[in-house]
Parts: sequence; C-alpha cells; structure tokens
Amino acid sequence: MSISKRVNRAIITSAGASALALIASSAGAYDGTNCKAPGNCWEPKPGYPAVIAGSKYDPKHDPMELNKQQESIKAMEERNQKRVEHFKKTGQFVYDVSEIPAQ
Repeated sequence: MSISKRVNRAIITSAGASALALIASSAGAYDGTNCKAPGNCWEPKPGYPAVIAGSKYDPKHDPMELNKQQESIKAMEERNQKRVEHFKKTGQFVYDVSEIPAQ
C-alpha cells in the first residue's frame, strides 16, 4: 500500500473516531431537567405556572363544545341504523338517508 493511501486511511479513521467521541461525550451531558423522582421530570417554563387550573392558561372548556362530538356520533349512529333497517327490508343499500322513503 502506498504512503498516500495510508495517510488518507489514517485521516479518515481519526476523523471517524473523533466524531464518535464527540457524540458519546454529548450524550451524557446536561438534559435540562431537575427530576423530583425517576421519571417525574416535568418543569414549567419560566413565567408559566406550575398549576394550570385557575391560571390565565386554563382553557375553561365550554360544556356545549365538549358535547359536540358526542352529539355528532349519536346522529351518525341514527343514520346508520336507518340505513341498516332499509337494507334489511329491501336488500338495497342507500347511502343518502334523505332518499330512504318514510315508513
């Protein structure tokens, strides 16, 4: 092997080794948390309250907004029930519930 190939190989090997050493040394560095117990490391950001309830960050959800999804699911189940009943009676599936004749 020629000298230039040996030098190139040595440079590449030393660059790789130094990159691995840099990664390994930064992996064990400060993680920015003060843990109260193992796995309990949550900290509020500076200026953010430790307890959200009652603060200006409390979302104060409206009960009507929370019920919207439940109401839409209930309406969907009613439409599906009408489709299934019509299919059992006629053997024909109709997607648009308004096209199902009233009984």
